[in-house]
Amino acid sequence: MVHTELGAPFSAPDAKPTDWSDASAALEKAELYWLTTVRPSGQPHVTPLIGLFHDGSFYFCTGDTERKYRNLELNPQVAVTTGNNTLRDGLDLVVEGSAVRVADEDRLRRLAELWEQKYTSEWHFEVEDGAFKGDGGSAPVFQVVPTAAFAFAKGDYAQTRYTF
Repeated sequence: MVHTELGAPFSAPDAKPTDWSDASAALEKAELYWLTTVRPSGQPHVTPLIGLFHDGSFYFCTGDTERKYRNLELNPQVAVTTGNNTLRDGLDLVVEGSAVRVADEDRLRRLAELWEQKYTSEWHFEVEDGAFKGDGGSAPVFQVVPTAAFAFAKGDYAQTRYTF
């Protein structure tokens, strides 16, 4: 169940909260996301990537030699953001949670199909040894189940918080 709350101090006086169905639809349609992980030093590490928001979770893949992968080995806490860079129009979104590796190969095959449907055959992956396999090598897949999420509707300035 999703609890929705308007952030009144940060919203226009007549603002209405953004429905979770609208926020999740925007997360599904987004082409680019920004993933924030935590470095061993405690400093944030932010990187753009592609991914899927499917069945209430965010999925992404990364090579096992990349900084974000090494960060996740020590601290699974992440924030995922997407939206646009306009001041008065659009919807910006933030999803917070823990990244957990997906190793079930049937599930990975389904995710690979969804990846290709969304991003075309340019992002075709085979599944092998519990990871995506592509031109760039092996890419473990992670799932982020939201613990909290935020929507920032611009124009009417409505900040909405979701808890799960």
